[in-house]
This record gives sequence, C-alpha cells and structure tokens, in this order.
Amino acid sequence: MPDIVVMFFLLGLIAGLLRSDLSLPQAAYDTISLLLMLTIGLKGGMALYDNLNWQLLPQLFAVIMIGALIPLLLLPILRRAVRLNLEDSASIAAHYGSVSAGTFAVALSYVEARNLPFAPEVTLYLVAMELPAIIVGLLLYRRLQPASTPQPTMGKLWHEAFTSRGVVLLLGGVIIGMMYGPQQGAAVTDLYTGAFKAVLALFLLEMGLSAAETFRPLPWAHWRLLVFALVAPPVLALLGIAVALTLEMPVGSAIIVASLTASASYIAAPVAIKGAIPSADIGLAMLASLGLTFPFNVIVGISLYHAIIGATTVLP
Repeated sequence: MPDIVVMFFLLGLIAGLLRSDLSLPQAAYDTISLLLMLTIGLKGGMALYDNLNWQLLPQLFAVIMIGALIPLLLLPILRRAVRLNLEDSASIAAHYGSVSAGTFAVALSYVEARNLPFAPEVTLYLVAMELPAIIVGLLLYRRLQPASTPQPTMGKLWHEAFTSRGVVLLLGGVIIGMMYGPQQGAAVTDLYTGAFKAVLALFLLEMGLSAAETFRPLPWAHWRLLVFALVAPPVLALLGIAVALTLEMPVGSAIIVASLTASASYIAAPVAIKGAIPSADIGLAMLASLGLTFPFNVIVGISLYHAIIGATTVLP
C-alpha cells in the first residue's frame, strides 16, 4: 500500500475533481507550508550536528550542477517539441530545474518509513538545488530575448532568490538544527519533528485540491505540455540516479536525489519567475509542475526510482 501521507493527496485530488466544497483557508495553508519547510530544515540540521565536514563539497557541487544543467537541457525541448514561446519555455525550464519541497518531504518520509539508509546532508541538497535553475533559466531568457525588452538587474534576481521564505526557512532551520542538535534543542525541535507526518498529510491534502483545480477545464490545447510533464520526471530522475551512483550515495539518499531531480518547483520558482518574466504564463507552469509532475512523483515516481536503483546496483 502507498504511504499514508500519499492517501491524503489522493483524498484532496478526488475531492477536487468531484468539486467538493472541501478547502483549507489560505492562512492555514500558509502556516502548514511554513511549518513543513522549517521542519525539513530542522531535521536536516540536527542530522548534520557534529557531522559537517569537507567531504560534503563534491556532493553539493554535483547537485548544484544538476540544477544548473536541467534548464539548459529542457529549454530547446520546450521551444521545439512542446512549441512554447521563449517566455514560457524559460519559465518551465526554471521550474523543472528547481525542486519541490513537497516531493522532498514525501521522499524523506518514504525512506524513513522503510528504514533505508540516507546521509544527513540530504536537506542541503534541497537547498542547493532550489536556486541555480531559477538563475540559469532567467539568464537564458535574458540572453535570448530581444535587447529592447526591459530586464531586471542580476542583483534583484539574486536578492529575490535568496530571500524567498522557503529558502530562509530551510537554511534557517538547518543552521538552528546544526547549532543545537537533537538533545539541546529537543524542547522545541521535538514538537516540529514529531508532527512532521501530520503536517505533511495536511499539506498534501491541499496539494491534491490544487492539482485538481489545474484540470478545470481540461486543457486539451496544451496536450504537448501534458505529455512533457509526465515524461520528464522519470527521464530527469535517471540523471539524479547516475550522479548518486557515481558518488556512491546510500540507497535512501539516491532515492531522494532522484526524486528531487525529477521534481518541479511550484512554490519558490513561480514567485521568482513572475517578478522577472511578467509575460510568462505561470498557469502553464503550475499545470505541468503541480497538476501532473507532482502527482506522478508522489503516487508512482518515488517507488519507481527506488526500483530502478535496486535493479541497477546494490547500494550501501
């Protein structure tokens, strides 16, 4: 059976498709998403307590390069095969190069539930992959667009990327967790980490409702994008798996890296892209990333990547 948190996503998806009046107030969703990102950061920071060393640098560099490479690979595909304009191609390439904190949370829950070994620095992978793709996607757009088009300064782009609430909470949680560890910070951190699955379940319930919303009405005119959103995750996951195997990551870490590589941002990237490329259709990016790629990864993708890793080699 699927992990119980996945059933909450399916509940929200079915309720949304049936046009139920079920909904989470915006304030509740904002609170849940903030708690989720902070908890992910704290869990990663506490795992890194007394474990931070220079040996992490090659792994962090590798995942940063993955995030930067994906928009370069996807932009020509989106323009020629999916037939999108430059603005939407750059936007979706940035969304797919960036990562989904929700997918990471489900993948983390998956490996923990199965007692699969994973390295404590996996939360740093999430943070490291969040930003490069957004920056590369925007740089590609600036390079290819007409020179007369108004362009935001790079300083503004970097500021928006590094000060987004997701990045601040993830990095802040990692730093706090590393400073105090699981013992000294237990009075506070136990509250967050103990409620991790409950918060994730409510978050996925809302994601199910939101995913259903992207399919009303059915966007048949964008069938090429729909195909892309289903084909891209397993293909991109192979890139993450190859890097994980090369770096000899434990099986749990490999699953998480594959899931991150296969995911697409629907929180950080839309905010950054909306400000930098006003003419981009953010609705198309959300249709692909939240409407199809996120459900694919949550329902079948993560277990599929686990099976591929298991069939490829035996990891420690």
